[in-house]
Amino acid sequence: MEFEINETIPAPGYLQLAAQLREKIRSGEITDRLPSLTTLCEASGLSLSSVQHAVRVLKEEGLVVASRGRGTFVKR
Repeated sequence: MEFEINETIPAPGYLQLAAQLREKIRSGEITDRLPSLTTLCEASGLSLSSVQHAVRVLKEEGLVVASRGRGTFVKR
């Protein structure tokens, strides 16, 4: 799974990643567990803190829920 972060637009990388994850959830491409933070870092080229911020945005929107030690899952 790849993510494209465009550094030429004013939106921060974490918001771009959150938007792309949101779209993949809504389209049904991601239906259960989100990729690990490490995988998201590698796929997006963002730092761990930026990826964590993107996932936090989705949690605040109620789209995902984190389970300590298990991962982050799409909320049903």
